[in-house]
Amino acid sequence: MDKPRHGGHLVAETLQQAGVSHLFTLSGGHIAPIYDGCVDVGIDLVDFRHEQAATHAADGWARVTLQPGVAAVTAGPGVTDAVTGIANASYANSPILVLSGKNPIAEFEMGSLQEMDQVALVSSITKWARTCYDTRRLGDFVATALRYATSGRMGPAFLDIPLDVQLNVAPNDVQPPRDYRTAGKPLGDPDLVKEAARLLREAERPIVFAGAGVRWSGAHEALTELAHDRSFLLAVEDYLQRTQRIH
Repeated sequence: MDKPRHGGHLVAETLQQAGVSHLFTLSGGHIAPIYDGCVDVGIDLVDFRHEQAATHAADGWARVTLQPGVAAVTAGPGVTDAVTGIANASYANSPILVLSGKNPIAEFEMGSLQEMDQVALVSSITKWARTCYDTRRLGDFVATALRYATSGRMGPAFLDIPLDVQLNVAPNDVQPPRDYRTAGKPLGDPDLVKEAARLLREAERPIVFAGAGVRWSGAHEALTELAHDRSFLLAVEDYLQRTQRIH
């Protein structure tokens, strides 16, 4: 008999659709169905000895590959152990998704194993933090989390999923979302870019102190040209003037 398709499969299928190839984790019972789904779709599980290391690995993966890093941690202390890695990704603007297990809905407010308000705990260090209560919505929630993590000023997103939501059957008519993210990047204000170019061009001893935004936007060559030849700034100003005339 074929294995039933459950919520953990839907989570894994959505991650796979997004191009995720590795899941960084520390083994825990509250996230076992997600492991099951990842194994079935071919996502590699990388197990650590501490959840903090798993979230740091997701952060590192994002910085090196320029793709979202994903970690999965068990409920309660698993989430508290992950907080430092999440906070580090937040301050570094690294697009990571942290998936967490949670006690079953049927046991809410009953003192279930490792029950706590995990969303409240991480809300101040994430761009988006939610709980998914419906198996049919798992793909939507994972996709939304990834969209928040990778859009605008990037950063961590958090999704916790009750164990029974992971275990419930995922109907075949529920499929992972497609085309839910844009590859476009936000552009700077033309007038402010023009003024910045003027200030740099007129500076006597300019110093380039570039942040991670250069890497995330793929602006390495432009930065190199800027650092070695300030006539590049004249070209920027000219381009902005021509663009403004066109529009």
